[in-house]
Amino acid sequence: MDVVAATEFLARSTTLTSVGWIGYIIIGALAGWLAGKIVKGSGSGLLMNIVIGIVGALIGGFLLSFFVDTAGGGWWFTLFTAILGAVILLWIVGKVTKSRV
Repeated sequence: MDVVAATEFLARSTTLTSVGWIGYIIIGALAGWLAGKIVKGSGSGLLMNIVIGIVGALIGGFLLSFFVDTAGGGWWFTLFTAILGAVILLWIVGKVTKSRV
């Protein structure tokens, strides 16, 4: 992979979609709540759902950027990406905390 291709790949994987910051907060809250329902059967409170959803969107966006252009997605694609990443995040956190107990 040459320098230009690597730069384009990094730019594509970190580009924000067109939903805006308010959209990210709304999608983050919804994605965090849904991921909590999927993984553990309940949400984690509004603020924690937002954090889980936004971090999940970053994780999901990074993982999906290997396969598709994530910057081209709108609300629905961003929500799917955030849910996917949040489920992965909660699953990993669950595995790590379970191994400590």
